[in-house]
Amino acid sequence: MRKKILVTYASRFGSTRGVAEAIASTLQSSDAQVQLAPMTEVNDVQAYDAVVAGSAINGGAWLPEAMLFLQRHRAALQGKPFAAFLVCMTLSMRSAEAYRAHVATWLEPVRSLVQPLSEGLFAGALDIKQIPSPADRLKFRLSVLFGAWKEGDHRDWEAVRGWAAGLIPLLAR
Repeated sequence: MRKKILVTYASRFGSTRGVAEAIASTLQSSDAQVQLAPMTEVNDVQAYDAVVAGSAINGGAWLPEAMLFLQRHRAALQGKPFAAFLVCMTLSMRSAEAYRAHVATWLEPVRSLVQPLSEGLFAGALDIKQIPSPADRLKFRLSVLFGAWKEGDHRDWEAVRGWAAGLIPLLAR
C-alpha cells in the first residue's frame, strides 16, 4: 500500500514553498502518495501516514501560522512519523556552519510540541523587492551593504533533495 505523506509549509516570500516543493518531488519518487499544501490550507492530518512540515524563519522563530498548525494538530502528529525543516537567511552567511548549531535551536519550540524524526536546516533566498515593509527592506539592505549576506537564491537543492531522500525510510515506519 502506498504511503500517504503530507508536505506542508509556511512561507513569507516563496523560498520555503520552493524547498517544500523539492521535498515533495523527492518523496514522490519513492512511490509515495504525496500532497503538498500550505499549512493554512490543512484542516486535518489524520488521513496521512506521515507529515513533513517546514517554515520560514522570522526573528529566530517559525512563522506564527506554522506554530499554530503544530498546536492544532499536535495529538495527531505525535502518533505518526514527523519531520521538520526550516529555511532562513542566516544559513547563507559566509560562516554559516558556525551558526548551524544556533539555528537548530530555533526548532526547540517545534520539538516541545512534536519530536521530529529528522530536521532539515536550509538557507533561503533574498529578494529585497519582495519585502513589503519599508523598515524591513531597509534592514535587509543595510545587512547586504555591511556584508551579512547577499541578495539572491542561496538554497542548496542538492542538500534539500538529499535530506528528503533520507526521509523515505524514516517516514515508511
